[in-house]
Amino acid sequence: MSGDSLLIILVVGLVAGWLAGQILRGTGFGLVADLCIGVIGAFIGNWLLPRIGIHLGAHLLEQIISATVGAIVLLLILGLFRRRL
Repeated sequence: MSGDSLLIILVVGLVAGWLAGQILRGTGFGLVADLCIGVIGAFIGNWLLPRIGIHLGAHLLEQIISATVGAIVLLLILGLFRRRL
């Protein structure tokens, strides 16, 4: 993995985590938490979307959309566990 691809992953993760935080909570969770949520969300989005028949391109905007969808799914799942505890 090159330094450029790592930087792209971090930028996509940060933007996606921030967007998901804005959509679901109205505020972000902080830089590190947004980054973690976004990166994990990118994995979830890239796994989930093709399985439900949604195929986005490989450009930066499509990666951010996919990661944001995955981050929203992650936050919804975490919200379910938080309510039960």
